Amino acid sequence: MAAESRRTLRSMRDVHALLAAAGPGDREDLKAVRDWMTSLVDIELGPPEALERARAARDVIDRVLSGETTQPEAVLAGAVDVAAQVADLMDLWASGDTAPEPESGPSPPEEPPPRPKPVDRPSAVLPPDTDDELLREYIAESIDHIAASEAALLELETNPEDAEALNTVFRAFHTIKGTSGFLGLNLNQELAHKAESILSRAREGEIRLTGKYADLSLESCDLLKAMIQTLDGTAPGDALVIPPEYELLLARLKDPEGYVSDGEAAGSVVSPRVGDILVAEGKVSRDDAEQAAEGPPPIGEQLIKAGAAKSKDVAQALRAQRQMTGKSSSADATIRVSTGRLDSLINMVGELVIAHSMVAQDPDVIDGSRPRLVRNVSHSSKIVRELQDLTMALRMVPLKGTFQKMARLVRDLSRKSGKTVQFVTEGEDTEIDRNMVEVLNDPLVHMIRNSVDHGIEPPQDRAQHGKSESGTVRLRAYHGAGNVIIELTDDGRGLDRERIVAKAVERGLISSGEGMEDAEVFALIFQAGFSTAEKVTDVSGRGVGMDVVKKSIESLRGRIHISSQLGARTTITLQLPLTMAITDAMLVRVGQERYLLPTVSIEQSFRPDPGSLSTVEGRGEIVKLRGDIIPIVRLSALFSVDGALDDVHEGLLIAVEAEGKRCALMVDDLLGQHQVVVKSLGEGVGEIPGVSGGTILGDGRVGLILDVAGLLKIAHAGASVQQSKSKQAAADTASAVA
Repeated sequence: MAAESRRTLRSMRDVHALLAAAGPGDREDLKAVRDWMTSLVDIELGPPEALERARAARDVIDRVLSGETTQPEAVLAGAVDVAAQVADLMDLWASGDTAPEPESGPSPPEEPPPRPKPVDRPSAVLPPDTDDELLREYIAESIDHIAASEAALLELETNPEDAEALNTVFRAFHTIKGTSGFLGLNLNQELAHKAESILSRAREGEIRLTGKYADLSLESCDLLKAMIQTLDGTAPGDALVIPPEYELLLARLKDPEGYVSDGEAAGSVVSPRVGDILVAEGKVSRDDAEQAAEGPPPIGEQLIKAGAAKSKDVAQALRAQRQMTGKSSSADATIRVSTGRLDSLINMVGELVIAHSMVAQDPDVIDGSRPRLVRNVSHSSKIVRELQDLTMALRMVPLKGTFQKMARLVRDLSRKSGKTVQFVTEGEDTEIDRNMVEVLNDPLVHMIRNSVDHGIEPPQDRAQHGKSESGTVRLRAYHGAGNVIIELTDDGRGLDRERIVAKAVERGLISSGEGMEDAEVFALIFQAGFSTAEKVTDVSGRGVGMDVVKKSIESLRGRIHISSQLGARTTITLQLPLTMAITDAMLVRVGQERYLLPTVSIEQSFRPDPGSLSTVEGRGEIVKLRGDIIPIVRLSALFSVDGALDDVHEGLLIAVEAEGKRCALMVDDLLGQHQVVVKSLGEGVGEIPGVSGGTILGDGRVGLILDVAGLLKIAHAGASVQQSKSKQAAADTASAVA
């Protein structure tokens, strides 16, 4: 376009016409439009909405001029649409009209401001020249940045003066904004930029990231994470999904002061700070804490100056704050490795362990006739064992990420329910199998929902019972006896044994609670549909959560236990194996067959006394063990094994438990405890009742790993594996796994 046309820019209509006629190569025209809009913004000539859109169009043109975008035509088309909207707004503003006047009739009642209308955006697509490897790296790194910023935002709610946490959030959004722009992901870049503007105000001390500002920042994390995750599997040139709440969130970020959060509407439930912790511990009075809060931060320093608190107590409260978000100052250098490659490595090491076990049990090694060979095999055994431990450690991940998600859940639930809840984590660096972490997430969500909704009382109820108004939910993890122990404790109302028993009797689960221990009564809450809640909320109360928890934990070969004190506390303890790839099992012999029984299901093995055995007509054999009557299940009968011992007194009984049921499995002999590599049976074999997998034993033969829960179902249903031809299926399994 001629220079004369650029000199005739007198209104936004002229600017729009010039921009509509310009292309990516018309740099002088684009510069003229950019300069005109810059002047418009600088002198604030126009309504705020028009100035905001003019600023956005100017930024888009800057990206085109600098070559940052890979689709300048599409980007400019969007800028033309925005310029047209600016022109319309400027015309309306210049005429002095703000809205059409009603023709007649009484004045309408005042209504809340309408929902912001979405901006007409051009179709968003993944740029055709996007590199797949760069996109995958962008997704992984951005998810990590969002997780770190979410944890830092939760910390800022309890300690708004934490400059390090604020910088962590700011750097995360700033990095995502830059990498999104580099890849041409303009929607992600725009959202990150808007969220960054709030963080910038917080860095300058203008606002604090609490209340609605924290809500908006966390909403930005959630939406940005969802938009980034949708990129996984998207091919270059494919259309991108624009979430329906995208425009509304942008409008809220643009005017955060006009946005009322759910938490503020419910009564401004704010997470406790240092003063709240000191009050809850009885170290300072509420009046002293409130008076210190009115002064300049930090509160702890004001309390010390006023003589209301000791420096030692303030230091302990600060440490408690950092525990609430699981903050760690150390970070290990890491490298990203494909999970497929990692699983292949672990499988190959498992094969190496099996092959080496076969060599170690070779007759030439066992009889010791060749000392040099025995010495070399013994040396290689140590190396293989260390290699196995190292490779298994590669698939172990800390629980920190899972605990951080739970911190966000507690925060949202407490604000929604109007309760003040402290969330404290311990042992978040405890490691567990990566595959188990994914399964563990849902049970923890159900447990924490119940703790906050049913366990923690409202502040007024806690005050009436002499408790601090702030409740505490503590999530702790540690290693114990070769397992990972996870404990969830709340200082709420506890479990009411009498109500549970009454509900169980009403549903026909038990006849009465006489003779039942507390642990047995509390275990009733894991029954499907069982709930003692007086009312159903949108969080819990329908009795469809705790049964899912139990099934999920048992699918991981774990156990769950509940202890509680009415009016004081409830503790749920999960006991999980370190990994699902390797299991500790007891090798047992039945006739000439050998089976592996997971030790996690074994209570004890014993040889029964003659007086403890009985036979019930129509129901089979039973044995009395420590006052309890449990049925006897003969593995030889279940698997149709010939040549097995028939006399119970000559064999051994192994008491096992799964899914709340117990029985005594009869075997011929125990051959020792082994740590075995678990192998799936494969699709060709299919599912075999009572068998969960297989492994290769030291002599090269296949050992079937028994599924205790499946065996108990077969036994209690009176079914026979012989009737279902499981003997042939077991033989097929052995040949398939071998």
